[in-house]
Amino acid sequence: MAPSFPVIFSVSADDADVRLDQFLVARIAEVSRARVQQWIGKGLVLVNDVAEKPSFRLRGGEQVKVLGAVKIEPLRATPEEIPLDIVYEDEDLAVINKPAGMMVHAGAGASEDARNRGTLVNALLYRFGQLSGVGGELRPGIVHRLDKGTSGLIVVAKNDEAHRKLAGEFAHRRARKTYIALVHGAMKADHGTINAGISRDSVRRVRMTTRRSGGREAVTHYVVRRRIVSAFGKFTLLELKIDTGRTHQIRVHLASLGHPVVGDALYGAPREIRVPESRAGSGGCLTLGRNFLHAAELELRHPRTGERLSLARALPPELEAFLAGLES
Repeated sequence: MAPSFPVIFSVSADDADVRLDQFLVARIAEVSRARVQQWIGKGLVLVNDVAEKPSFRLRGGEQVKVLGAVKIEPLRATPEEIPLDIVYEDEDLAVINKPAGMMVHAGAGASEDARNRGTLVNALLYRFGQLSGVGGELRPGIVHRLDKGTSGLIVVAKNDEAHRKLAGEFAHRRARKTYIALVHGAMKADHGTINAGISRDSVRRVRMTTRRSGGREAVTHYVVRRRIVSAFGKFTLLELKIDTGRTHQIRVHLASLGHPVVGDALYGAPREIRVPESRAGSGGCLTLGRNFLHAAELELRHPRTGERLSLARALPPELEAFLAGLES
């Protein structure tokens, strides 16, 4: 429940060196740090009657006054003319080959422009006009996600009935997704299953981890497609299928084995891949401005006809070019 404004807090000595935004989040129930920062940015929070920044460090002994809350209108995704690679389309759904670097939908915690420009949803609204409303006004039509740095197939619902049935396909694990990934190092086995629960990293909140107890069930199956021994080191090209769809699942599972996805600096992959100078004079360098992870195949039942749809898209040119450079 929102507090009755204005509200006044006294800063004790125990709160010395605490950020202003953190101080308020700890004292006002059910309010996010992003929302508190909006209040501060609008001049609705005063420290000893002076407006300060969210990062202002309290000293102890001050009086913090919150004059009121910012009324935020619900953010709605807007159409934006962005090219789409449409793999399949009918009156109920579409399957898109999403490029790496494109967010699927807006994020509630970012700025207005950052969270409502350049996303797949913006492009979908421009191309199709009307989409399913089951996911809300920020995520119209979105049945499942792909990470920003991952390319490949994603299904979109055009109406609510299709959305509910497609969501059921994923929830009951009837939809099958196949990914291609290139990882650092030589995988020991030619095939295997990673069964490790995934939870949010307690220190780096943008990461997920398999190291905490009580994580959500996550199962990933892999098969080695190709083993690469190059001047840049050893790599393994994998085909992967997932039984569950946890955040960063494939990335965190492979990193947990000591084989991070190439390009995935968040989970330990180097930003540059270099040839050791002792092996090639002054050495060489390869970079990839994305993760080497591609959702290559998608199988599911059509929500209206029940027909099995099997769709595929090959690796995008930048990944094929990276493989060629690695093996040249």
